[in-house]
Amino acid sequence: MMMQAYLIQSVNLFASALLLLSFAMLSQRRILSLIHLFTLQGAALVAATVVVAYVTNQHHLYYSAAITLVTKVIVIPILLHRLIDRLNVKWDVETLINIPTTMLLGILLVVFAFNLALPIAKLSSSIVHSTLGIALACVLLSFMMMITRAKAVPQVIGFLSMENGLFFAATAATYGMPMVVEFGIAFDVLVGMFILGVFMFQIREQFDSLDIRHLEKLKED
Repeated sequence: MMMQAYLIQSVNLFASALLLLSFAMLSQRRILSLIHLFTLQGAALVAATVVVAYVTNQHHLYYSAAITLVTKVIVIPILLHRLIDRLNVKWDVETLINIPTTMLLGILLVVFAFNLALPIAKLSSSIVHSTLGIALACVLLSFMMMITRAKAVPQVIGFLSMENGLFFAATAATYGMPMVVEFGIAFDVLVGMFILGVFMFQIREQFDSLDIRHLEKLKED
């Protein structure tokens, strides 16, 4: 029992790391640092999933952790690094809202997420249901990062980070999703990365910039 309690506390620790990394990504202005933070978030998600799998004896979660390790910690960061090298976009990230205001809004979103998840967590039989609020907060912070960035690359990273939060929410509430669903999601994420890469190359070729506000010109034309 003592060992299980320590392991559950370690899950809470990794969940807190996910939330702190989401805040760090929300305030980050460098593309390379943003990719590194996303990689660390993926690693924290893998560690939390492995601990939950060990505590609950849910063997399919080991496979989920392996899929996440390959896609979120290895493959996608490599693709993102190659993408920004090809596009030569290692500059600062332009934000639509200044960083202090963004962080304040992020804190309000976290409070909202915890209050929203509280009644849902009470219905869950999972031993880590208390982390559901953190998972929902990570989703909302990632969504906020998507809508407060003017460039395409940070928005892609925000989308991928939001998927991390959704995955952790599924693990916290119901010990993960069926393997077929997880393989499908992993495949969709990888395909989405290739499509978004092509999309960003097209924006760069047309406008010599990755600022998505240039797309409004196409609408006006």
